[in-house]
Amino acid sequence: MQLHIRHETTYRYEQAASLIVQALRMWPAPADGQRIRDWQVSVDGRKLQPTCTDGFGNPVATHTIDRSVETVRIAVRGHVETRDLHGVQSDAQDTLPAAFYLAPTALTGTSPAMVAMAAQAAGTGGQIERLHRLCAGVRDHVDYLPDVTDAETTAIEAFAAARGVCQDHAHVMIACARALGFPARYVSGYLCPRGESAAASHAWAEILVDDLGWVGFDAANRQCPDESYVRIACGRDYRDAAPVRGVRRGGIAETLEVEVSIAETAQQAQ
Repeated sequence: MQLHIRHETTYRYEQAASLIVQALRMWPAPADGQRIRDWQVSVDGRKLQPTCTDGFGNPVATHTIDRSVETVRIAVRGHVETRDLHGVQSDAQDTLPAAFYLAPTALTGTSPAMVAMAAQAAGTGGQIERLHRLCAGVRDHVDYLPDVTDAETTAIEAFAAARGVCQDHAHVMIACARALGFPARYVSGYLCPRGESAAASHAWAEILVDDLGWVGFDAANRQCPDESYVRIACGRDYRDAAPVRGVRRGGIAETLEVEVSIAETAQQAQ
């Protein structure tokens, strides 16, 4: 698929901020199944380029605004060619040991109820079979319902509430997979709309499977990522892979507006 992505994030402050420092993880790291034809990130019209790569292999740029500002606009424009690898990522760039992705984080801890559900849902058999059943079990338990959780909602909280969004499904999937002994990580990216669904930034889990490598599981949609997905960043949880993280001085009463559109064009002949 040829996917054209437009993503705009606007921060507004009722009272101006005097200093803003933000780390952006909005550039795709090298990944199987996708080729970046063009990608641009700008802040208030000024183009940025990654200045480093973090420990997870994510390109990162940090920018600073040291003047009075009431509005900040971050824009992404991208053209990506994708193909379906059934979620499998060889990820030769990852230099971290698999055991690093077994430890729980503040957002991906487990409760006894989660551990019990994971064991029952996954059952026995081959690793892929068990993980597909776990993926379905997570989605069966956690209903999709927007605006009831936020970026700091933990897997334990989302599981107890039995509702949330893709970030929550990813965190619960990761936590449950780790409880079963599988290294697991969080992935941020985009999902091209199909049918009546809307284009959106998205999140899913990747689980390390013997003889395959990292395999994506999108519990929110009960499937492995295919050519409709664009992979951007990964980490132990949302905090590691968040598109934007930062601090500010002032900037009282912040509001956030996000617009995402993804257009599909015909595959070009090679």
